Amino acid sequence: MAATFPNGQHETWASCQILLPHSKKVLSYSSGCEEETLDQASIAINTAWYLSCVGEYELAGNINRNALKARETVLGPEHPHTLTSFSNLGSVLKRQGKYDEAEAMHRRALAGREAVLGPEHPDTLTSFSNLGSVLKRQGKYDEAEAMHRRALAGREAVLGPEHPDTLTSVSHLGSMLKRQGKYDEAEAMHRRDLVGSEKVLGPEHPDTLISVSHLGSVLKRQGKYDEAEAMHRRALAGREAVLGPEHPDTLTSVSNLGSVLKRQGKYDEAEVMHRRALEGYEKVLGPEHPDTLISVSQLGSMLERQGRYDEAEAMHRRNLAGSKKVLGPEHPYTLISISHLGSVLERQGMYDEAEAMRRRNLEGHEKVLGPEHPYTLNSVYHLAFILHRQQQHDAASELYQRAYNGYTKTLGSRHPLTIACYNDYSSMVRK
Repeated sequence: MAATFPNGQHETWASCQILLPHSKKVLSYSSGCEEETLDQASIAINTAWYLSCVGEYELAGNINRNALKARETVLGPEHPHTLTSFSNLGSVLKRQGKYDEAEAMHRRALAGREAVLGPEHPDTLTSFSNLGSVLKRQGKYDEAEAMHRRALAGREAVLGPEHPDTLTSVSHLGSMLKRQGKYDEAEAMHRRDLVGSEKVLGPEHPDTLISVSHLGSVLKRQGKYDEAEAMHRRALAGREAVLGPEHPDTLTSVSNLGSVLKRQGKYDEAEVMHRRALEGYEKVLGPEHPDTLISVSQLGSMLERQGRYDEAEAMHRRNLAGSKKVLGPEHPYTLISISHLGSVLERQGMYDEAEAMRRRNLEGHEKVLGPEHPYTLNSVYHLAFILHRQQQHDAASELYQRAYNGYTKTLGSRHPLTIACYNDYSSMVRK
């Protein structure tokens, strides 16, 4: 069985599904023989990888823990196979939203691989990439960028520019740049990744669909909504066909499509997408997973656009409470949650509480992301708008100008946010 169960890659999924019941049976046996224990661990690694790919995170995590324990006992903590088990467990923990545990696993794998295999070994470069991904999820953007740049430089040198692992690093760096508000650089990375993935893996491969989704997300950030919609519809159709309707990556595409439809003013269709995503995330990942909380927030924003403020406020309060608990009060996602709650409070005329949220949001973004990040500029713009509403024109004017100048520099003069900020400032000045 150890030689029979495939490695869990996409092209082997049909065989994995057939062999899965047999694999589970073999893994249920206990053995005192070291050779059989290691065979079981090999089966466990491939089985868990497949289960993680198809979204069965809890079971994959349990199997990975058992494989790690077996390999540590028989091979020792520094053996390359044991380090692979640390890495694999870290990856599934990240998928479960357990970021601190995932970080510890990836740091353990990276330290071991650098010592045992050397800094340029492909497995070591994988550890740099994996650590960068979990650091990004924790909002540690500068350190995450350094990890992804290290992984990409190494993979280009060792594996070549078109190797699938190199393209994964291109994608990861693009996503990191997007988080930092460096949208033009991010777009270039994602376009390079997509072209390479289509050539090397084919247009329907799950990794290619990730590339499509990532490009759609950065296009949305740039205000290129029609092109973004096309990307997200392509990603969703492909993931439904390849992964199924309830896979977490499919639900991400549902959510992403809902977000760009909202930007286009297609509110009814956007609401359907966000409700489908939230229902799926709650079922598959649980009510407190970070992706579920993001989905709660997105539905709240959609309800706000439709004028359903009480429902929207309930969604945003749920999201904020969950984000503070799971991610911490200064995580970028938590700060976005504060901003969203401030928005719906403002819509309801609760200006004092809304202003407090806006100020708290701006202070957090300046501290965590810096004064010129687009999210920080959004916070400046939002605070200006609520001060404008309260007739505090001098303070609002200063903030409007700061936001407009920042948007013009960071996003360009034709971005929808730049134009909206200018129009709101102009309307205040005319009055």
